[in-house]
Amino acid sequence: MSRRNTYLMSSRWGWAITVVIVMALLAACAPAPTAAPAEAPSAEEAAPTPAPAEPKTFRIAVGIDPDTLDPALSTTTTVVNIVEYMVETLVVTDKDGNPQPKLATGWEVSEDGLEYTFHLRQGVTFHDGTPMDAKAVKWNLDRLLDPNVKVPIRSPFTAIEEVEIVDDYTIKLHLSRPYAPLISAFSLMNAGIISPESVNAEGNSYENVTRPVGTGPYIFKERAKGERIVVTRNEDYWGEKPYYDEVVFRVVPEAATRESLLLAGQVDLIILPPISDLPALQQNSDVKVLLAPSDRTIFISINNTHEPLNDVRVRQALNYAVNKEEIIESVLFGAAELMDAPMASNLFGYCPQKPYEYDPEKAKALLAEAGVESLELKFIAPTGRYVQDFQAAQAIASFLSEIGIKAPVSTMDWPSYVAEILKPPAENQIDLHFLGWAPSYLDAAQQMVQFYSPEHPPNGLATSFYSNPEVDKLIEAAGQESDPEKRKELYCQASEIIWNEAPWIFLWVQRFPIVYRADITGVDYHPTEKFYAVYARPAE
Repeated sequence: MSRRNTYLMSSRWGWAITVVIVMALLAACAPAPTAAPAEAPSAEEAAPTPAPAEPKTFRIAVGIDPDTLDPALSTTTTVVNIVEYMVETLVVTDKDGNPQPKLATGWEVSEDGLEYTFHLRQGVTFHDGTPMDAKAVKWNLDRLLDPNVKVPIRSPFTAIEEVEIVDDYTIKLHLSRPYAPLISAFSLMNAGIISPESVNAEGNSYENVTRPVGTGPYIFKERAKGERIVVTRNEDYWGEKPYYDEVVFRVVPEAATRESLLLAGQVDLIILPPISDLPALQQNSDVKVLLAPSDRTIFISINNTHEPLNDVRVRQALNYAVNKEEIIESVLFGAAELMDAPMASNLFGYCPQKPYEYDPEKAKALLAEAGVESLELKFIAPTGRYVQDFQAAQAIASFLSEIGIKAPVSTMDWPSYVAEILKPPAENQIDLHFLGWAPSYLDAAQQMVQFYSPEHPPNGLATSFYSNPEVDKLIEAAGQESDPEKRKELYCQASEIIWNEAPWIFLWVQRFPIVYRADITGVDYHPTEKFYAVYARPAE
């Protein structure tokens, strides 16, 4: 019961008691009246005041505390999954990577690829009641391109020179150069549409939004950092309304604890359970297991600016030193596939290469050729972000020790981890870090930003600081090429160079385990490593 209802009931009963006492005193002093038959109270008068119904709540346990809730600043798929409950994009993609309407109902592209016209959905309002119209969309896209806002995934939109308002529900984008995957790029949460007025709300600023105000099916309610984020149902949502009154995202870094909470009925859905427990979970009739396909590549990002890691022979040696297949089998219990390209096979532009086989003797020979006799590296890995991330990193460190490389693994919370790996080269002291990358649309364009030199931190997320002018030119050419076959060939050429120069220790493509209560229905996935539970509900 709310504090207000408690106060009202207390006041009501206090008044009633006072009336009874006064009436009793009057009765004691007055002559007795003629007796009259007592009337029974009406059913309405006799019925107790009903307590307010408990909200229907869906509880989700995730492994990390978000580093940001600002759509434009987002980098992490799990965080995007949370923000998507509140904020929507102009476009979404289906499981095959095809663009579909969302806040835009349709679009046209000029023959030269330099003008994009978007038609906006009418009658949609933000959670603060302001209209979602062309002015609001232009404001968001201008903010996305504003260098004063630290947008880490800006490169898909940098070809946009001007956003023109055609009418209240039509915008036209003028580009400086063609960019073939631009429509799909608008499915990125970095291009999520928030209320322009919301940056003036308490806790928000133009440069950093902590309480997102979007058009989505849920509204931001509260956040306790390191503990939970709570959203409530948007009763004025323009689309299908969800079943649950509120959704609580609990921050639970330990996979075993997430699993225990689910099995104890304290949460309804978890992601990334202990992989070793998957067979038992699949046999448990109280839960359902969705081992979803994913486009997430898992790798060790090598700082290509540090000596002797700036020598390609040393980076190749690291790749030959690690028995990835053994880790997949013994640590990941088969929930991954060996990488054979700088991207997942479900991306447009995928071009397979010859995998680096486990060959410690070849690794030692390459180190000797590079003049490296012993080496100590600073190696960090997250906990709770990826499948068995810290355990896999420890296994990798063990393999490196067998070729004379000391690389003990340390960890930290996710916001601190992100801040550490995104330091610019002059400040970055990390040699190796365990990371994953899952493009938000199924195209090599977004994967290749990891190898594009203009994307080095602090401008972007290419945390290996790899740089090759030929690769940059191939990536740029592929982005402007409208012929799909020619685009594939350009990405294939870039992939071959990247694979041979080994800016990463190429590991595996991760599967995405989602586990939820068996009496829940409406849970789905997207191959960009997202769970879809907005329309979850009790099974009938």
